[in-house]
Amino acid sequence: MSQRQDERMVAGLDRKVLTTFALREAERYTQSRPQCRAALDAGAGPWLAGVPMHWMRDWPSPFPLVVKSARDAVLTDLDGHRLDDFCLGDTGSMFGHSPKPVRRAIRRQARHGLTYMLPSKAALNAGALLQKRFGAFIWQVTLSATDANRHALRVARAVTGRRKVLVFNGCYHGTLEDTMVELVDGRTEARAGLVGQGFDLRTGAVCVEFNDLAGVEAALAAGDVAAILTEPVMTNSCMVLPEAGFLDGLRQLADRHGALLIIDETHTQSSGPGGYTGVHGLKPDMFVIGKCVAGGMPTALWGMTDALAARFRAYDAARPSGHSGMGTTLAGNPMQFACLEATMAEVATAEAFAAMDKGAARLEKGLSEVIAAAGLPWHVVRVGARVEFICAPGPLRNGTEAAAAHQPPVEAAVHLGLLNRGCLIAPFHNMMLVSPVTQTGQIDRLVAAFSEVVAELKGN
Repeated sequence: MSQRQDERMVAGLDRKVLTTFALREAERYTQSRPQCRAALDAGAGPWLAGVPMHWMRDWPSPFPLVVKSARDAVLTDLDGHRLDDFCLGDTGSMFGHSPKPVRRAIRRQARHGLTYMLPSKAALNAGALLQKRFGAFIWQVTLSATDANRHALRVARAVTGRRKVLVFNGCYHGTLEDTMVELVDGRTEARAGLVGQGFDLRTGAVCVEFNDLAGVEAALAAGDVAAILTEPVMTNSCMVLPEAGFLDGLRQLADRHGALLIIDETHTQSSGPGGYTGVHGLKPDMFVIGKCVAGGMPTALWGMTDALAARFRAYDAARPSGHSGMGTTLAGNPMQFACLEATMAEVATAEAFAAMDKGAARLEKGLSEVIAAAGLPWHVVRVGARVEFICAPGPLRNGTEAAAAHQPPVEAAVHLGLLNRGCLIAPFHNMMLVSPVTQTGQIDRLVAAFSEVVAELKGN
């Protein structure tokens, strides 16, 4: 292919065809959603960027959907469009919207109060359920995985007496400031675009490429790293799987250099009932989970091993009195625990995960067959119930390769094309979740819509 021909192509597609398709789909979306647009226009004034949370403007559509209702794996907008929902609040509703046991728990707890800064019986029951599900960790609760990671890192610094956290290039651990770094020409730097950054992030973090054990060991050799904080699979860019031996190697290197290992399973709990850690027998010092763990009620948890808990208790007993810097007033409220207990006991069951895995395997196979038939240089990755199509060859090895694999114009066009055909996927990367209430027909409709979009993008 000549350079001129190469410039006409992106991710195996003709740029002109792509642009024409994107414009046509944007017009189709706009014309079919007058009530969504009118509601946004009427209510945007009091909100920064016209929406309650600025990310809502980042969806690749001319304007955001306005939701009327969501139940199971179907979302309905103000214009009456029923969408097969594979975004599922990007994991917050991974078990489906408003599972029946969670709805019952909310109604029951609402009769007894919403928050009281004291434990409820459900809270005490939930601890045993957590240990049975995720392992014999000693737990604390927060409202978000960002806070759970923040508190876990404070404990790591406390017990090790060290300042730095080791994270991987392209990582995502919520909005935890300490992890907002990236590699630039091999150096750890603050991520581009951070708003109002008030201190030098390089003093508290070191950044290494995922799947690079030699780089990890070199960073740990300085002796100033309190903890390695990582997802077992990188999920917030294009998904990157761990190479054989990488996660075990992290455990060994952390032990050798006196650092702790924190596994953030906020997204990878899609792997199975015990998360990726349970499925693959990982041995972290601390374990973080959030988003869907309480069926959609804002809840996250961080747990530590008995050995680490003993170290922290000794530190805590000896520290000066005063504010720990951990905890918020609404964390630990009884509504969280009512939903957490219901989800652990009745929703996130082994049977539910088996159904999710089976459905996700069907989706992975269908998408892969469409890509192969179209001759596109794309690939599909799956971690349990979590599936992504990536508009570049694979597998990807690290964050740098994942960033290079992103094709924003292609991803936006496919997303909008699927949305106009009744299928909603995640907005920031091509992620799809299969819930226990997702029907086979919904999966097949998504594959058929994907096939139609790909055919039109190929000019067929």
